[in-house]
Amino acid sequence: MHIDARKLPDNSVIDGDICIVGAGAAGISIALDWIDSPHKVILLESGGFEYDHEVQKLINGSTTGQKYFPLISSRIAAFGGTTGHWAGMCSPMDNIDFMKRDWVPHSGWPITRQDLDPYYERAHEALQLGAYNYDLAYWQEKTPDLAEFALDKEVVYTKLWKINGARFGQLYKESIEKARNIHLYTYATLTNILGNEGLSEIKEVTIKNTAGKTHTVRAKHFILAGGSIQNARMLLASNTQSEKGVGNDNDNVGRYFMEHLEIQSAEIWLYKPFRAKLYSYSGDGGVYGELAISEKAQREHRILNGTAGLVPLSLAKGQTPRIELWQDDDPRKSMDRLIKNWTEAALEAKAELYGEDEDSTAPKTAEEELMELLALFDKLSMTNSFETQTRIEQSPNPDSRVTLGSERDALGMPRVNLHWKLSEIDKRSIRTIYQLIGEQMGLAGLGRVCLKEFLQDENDNTTWPEGTNAGWHHMGTTRMSDDPKTGVVDANCQVHGISNLYVAGAGCFATSAAPNPTLTLVALSIRLSDHVKQKMNAI
Repeated sequence: MHIDARKLPDNSVIDGDICIVGAGAAGISIALDWIDSPHKVILLESGGFEYDHEVQKLINGSTTGQKYFPLISSRIAAFGGTTGHWAGMCSPMDNIDFMKRDWVPHSGWPITRQDLDPYYERAHEALQLGAYNYDLAYWQEKTPDLAEFALDKEVVYTKLWKINGARFGQLYKESIEKARNIHLYTYATLTNILGNEGLSEIKEVTIKNTAGKTHTVRAKHFILAGGSIQNARMLLASNTQSEKGVGNDNDNVGRYFMEHLEIQSAEIWLYKPFRAKLYSYSGDGGVYGELAISEKAQREHRILNGTAGLVPLSLAKGQTPRIELWQDDDPRKSMDRLIKNWTEAALEAKAELYGEDEDSTAPKTAEEELMELLALFDKLSMTNSFETQTRIEQSPNPDSRVTLGSERDALGMPRVNLHWKLSEIDKRSIRTIYQLIGEQMGLAGLGRVCLKEFLQDENDNTTWPEGTNAGWHHMGTTRMSDDPKTGVVDANCQVHGISNLYVAGAGCFATSAAPNPTLTLVALSIRLSDHVKQKMNAI
């Protein structure tokens, strides 16, 4: 069932059993899990079904520290959330990612990879990824030309991603609208969270919209699924009962903001051309591989978990860093600029290598252009020179954080400031990753690795090049910990000290690992959904 909250009488009261705030990948995954249950589920979405720039402006804020994308265009405020323009790359975290590592400050989850495995499998269904199998041999049987580099797997191995650009807004709009017990309210932006006198239980939340309407939502359980930055903002801004905000007694809400550093770091020169289809981001074969460092080597060298993606050098030299291209307030314009740059770089590389000019054809849709671009990536993968793009976790840093600013949005909510701060181990780990890959390439007789200039000085672990990219992956602002002094939520994603308030999404990550976060955040959300069911059934 769908209701446009702009059309409700002002000051309406909405009652239900569960209230989910945010209809992106996390919120929709939870809502789907409750379809046909006897419980009334309220799903709140700040925007509508289509992009609305007035709503988009509500998520704007400022940034300091390491250069970052404009906050207004780093997420999409509409049904389906940022799956509306994501790349569809999915891979599970590794065992080591959940462990306490004495060389990584603030590392360690209260759950293990094995705890998530059954939920990873269920997340594959929601993301329509097919079999939950990341064994390279399995995929090589299906696609024999997925050749990998013959390196010592005790040091460097190939980690797999599955690629599926599942757009939740398109996939699940009809299912949510038709579900009798799911009540989707669009244009419903949360502005306040209110609890009982001791703030041990949440009683209601306030929602507003740009039409000037204010409503109240009451439920037995509340789940914040608005994304890592907005979830932190909601908790911090709800400060009428507690000066620090809801769930923030220990000043952890908004801290430990993490991103994936995605940065051009080295060149690989092979002695002979190699058919790098496995390492080509074309989606052909259903999987994509990056060079990864083994757990054993990570421990030995005391580094973070990261991978190296390969881009044919002929293609990479025409690509502009994404941090420079993605600076428009409208994410659609930034996306168009990004695809245009990639397409031009691919066509230039194609013409240079094969003497082929761009065909004169009728205008193509954005989807057709993207498919042609991916096909070009695959064709260009037969080469002996590659540029590498690092994809690496960021060490948890309490000074990398989201705070409230003095400026307010159209609904009266304080805007946020993101202060993105990196650590010395981040840069040292990148350098070590390529030293290890270079050693293994040499030992295998395959080729050599040349570090980019910013990595060549081993005494410099603090300066970063102008084109340092991030992955648009917001993590860690409501981190998971058994101890409320070091985290915001417990192992079940329940806010410490509040019996019926939960947080869904990558904000719960204690560390960020190397893979893109969507698969893991959906798995965590389904696990959270099971926990709430158990609590409700116990009543």
